[in-house]
Amino acid sequence: MITYRYCVLMLVLIASFSSGATTAFAQKNLRYHHASNQLAEISQQQAVAIAQQHVPGRLLSVQRTTESYRVKILSHKGTVHVVTIDSRSGAVIATH
Repeated sequence: MITYRYCVLMLVLIASFSSGATTAFAQKNLRYHHASNQLAEISQQQAVAIAQQHVPGRLLSVQRTTESYRVKILSHKGTVHVVTIDSRSGAVIATH
């Protein structure tokens, strides 16, 4: 005959096991999400927007290299500027 205490004990054990499995699953999912974010890159449109924040003007061209975008902008003063944007972080590497 199953007693009340036995049932409560079984429920506590099942609950503790399932929460541990859920925690392990959540940690694994978090590690995967973090790793995929490190590999994520900004889009070409984002690179252009970042470059135009530094040098306002008309977009002339965008070139993609392995690690960066080279964005050519014609400024309002008529000079051509090349802004190099890191493709992973979106940071401005150089402005010429």
